[in-house]
Amino acid sequence: MGLTAKIRTRDGWAVSHAVVTVTDMTGTQVLRAEADAEGAVRDATELTPGAYTVIVTAVGYAPVASSTIVTASGRAEVGSVTLARQGGTELPPPGPWTIDPVHSSVAAVAQHLGISSVHGRFTEFGGTIEIAPDDVIKSRVEAVIRSASIDTGNGMRDTHLRSADFLDVERHPEITYRSTGVTAAGSDRWTVHGELSMHGIVRPVDLDLAYLGTGADPWGGTRAAFRATAELHREDFAMNYNQVLQAGIAAIGTTLRVELDIQAVQGDSLPQA
Repeated sequence: MGLTAKIRTRDGWAVSHAVVTVTDMTGTQVLRAEADAEGAVRDATELTPGAYTVIVTAVGYAPVASSTIVTASGRAEVGSVTLARQGGTELPPPGPWTIDPVHSSVAAVAQHLGISSVHGRFTEFGGTIEIAPDDVIKSRVEAVIRSASIDTGNGMRDTHLRSADFLDVERHPEITYRSTGVTAAGSDRWTVHGELSMHGIVRPVDLDLAYLGTGADPWGGTRAAFRATAELHREDFAMNYNQVLQAGIAAIGTTLRVELDIQAVQGDSLPQA
């Protein structure tokens, strides 16, 4: 096998229409191959040992060029290549978008006993995104989460998390997030600056946001997909409870990693089922 490569988007999807071109040091094209439906490129052409330039292109994506060395085996193993969408600073069409909770997830991960992780999610939430028409940095997002909807897969643990030791859902039934600004952080990444209100305390929290694209849905609407992460510290929100084991290890870590996978529907309301 002369050339092998895998072409992927930032969110891990195959780019089935990618083309890989290999040129030698004089700029002469020596190989051209297309990706299959799985984004894999395989070409049996044996290459002369030496240095080459590998260029990956695909309609709608920014081209990527890199150098590779072909050894005496005649193979060029390029590995995984990640393509960014062309004009990554482009966001969905301007106007209102409504978060679809059925096709979205709000999850959090905490360390447990210093050796593993506890995964939880909130099952009841909603929100809106407003894409500004003139300047994307003026775009806004607001979200509301029902704190009692926490689900870690363990009833006893969930009851404790709803108590005054943690979320105190009776006094603070909602967790809210309101953005205060947006800045570009890369070709297809953004930092959303905002304020998170949880457990009666408001703190600034930044979301590391990736825009995954826009497409039509089966119900005649248009959807946009986003993935975002953030890191929270429980003590910032006065959730200081912990059980320290005999070895001095905290039962539950103080740092939470928040992971958001969001689908939003164009418009100010969700489609009727």
